[in-house]
Amino acid sequence: MSGVPASEAKKIANRLRRAQGQLGAVLSMVEEERDCRDIVTQLAAVSSALDRAGFAIIAAAMKDCMRDETGEKIDVEMADLEKLFLSLA
Repeated sequence: MSGVPASEAKKIANRLRRAQGQLGAVLSMVEEERDCRDIVTQLAAVSSALDRAGFAIIAAAMKDCMRDETGEKIDVEMADLEKLFLSLA
């Protein structure tokens, strides 16, 4: 993933794989004609997982390009950036 450190890219890829598995479960639930409330609950979980992955990608990119007035990188924790983005959602 360009602009995302390898350690963060691995975490993001894992989140996306979990979301992919959740989406497969939602598809199965629809095909099995399960209760719509259960389907919507699982679909909301998939949506949240995708949002979190997106926020993590943005946070990683921002962390990489954040610099102070002198051009030195500012040390910012990924968790802090993710929390900031999640507070907007």
